[in-house]
Amino acid sequence: MITIEAILAAFGGGVFGALIGALPAFIFTGVMGLIGIAVMACGGNIDIVGNVAFGTLFGPHIAFAGGVAAAAYAANKKHYLDSGMDILTPLLKTKDSMVLLVGGMFGILGYLINSLFVSIGLPTDTPGCTVFISCAITRIVFGSTGLFGKTEIAATSELEKRSFLPDAKTLAFNIVWSVGLGLVISYIVDLTQINIIGFCISAASLIFVQMGFDFPTTHHVTLIAGYATIATGNIFIGAVFAVIACIIGEIVGRTLNSCCDTHIDPPATTICLCSFIIFIFM
Repeated sequence: MITIEAILAAFGGGVFGALIGALPAFIFTGVMGLIGIAVMACGGNIDIVGNVAFGTLFGPHIAFAGGVAAAAYAANKKHYLDSGMDILTPLLKTKDSMVLLVGGMFGILGYLINSLFVSIGLPTDTPGCTVFISCAITRIVFGSTGLFGKTEIAATSELEKRSFLPDAKTLAFNIVWSVGLGLVISYIVDLTQINIIGFCISAASLIFVQMGFDFPTTHHVTLIAGYATIATGNIFIGAVFAVIACIIGEIVGRTLNSCCDTHIDPPATTICLCSFIIFIFM
């Protein structure tokens, strides 16, 4: 149920996401999710997963989405950042209250959209779908390159040759690691019956990206593998969906998140699409 208190809390979550940066906020989602799982495993009756990790403080549809919007505003309207796609930088550096207010407003927007999806029983991962919609709105409001980016940017850049599909070497590499990750995560999900355990591990592991390492983004792969495993009880189907999520994520990233000036999150978009298929047909 939508309440004034929750709306105000979502505003605060969006402000906090802007203050510390979108990716740091999402890393906290993973950390708090793991803490919540541990509490649940110990028999605790406090819902840290639902109320904190995916609630108004660190819910990706609120804190991450608020941080994404604030970064786009800070870069494209105020020129505090080099790129509106910069989701790593804490926006504390801007010292601009308007940047934080943008984050807060998109925090509220994310809360309301997700609440609507939950209320109508939309058969998909509603936080992931909300993140995609919020990022798309951010692109329209604060960007200038359109949803699919500007191909002429790629055409004039020697460094940025735009391709919507991975080459054979990249595709083979992605299939191998997503099969391996899908199998082990699906096995763990099948043992524990906790579909988000892989997602939380993947989200927390992004701290290495924040630290500057060339590190893989895997939370769309692990979450979809978890959903498919729970739906079917079959770890091999979980692994197949892990591969599907990996390939779709690669294509979405090249289509929506290249040659552009704001961030549209490929993993969230992939989770939205793949979970819809699983929830409808499995």
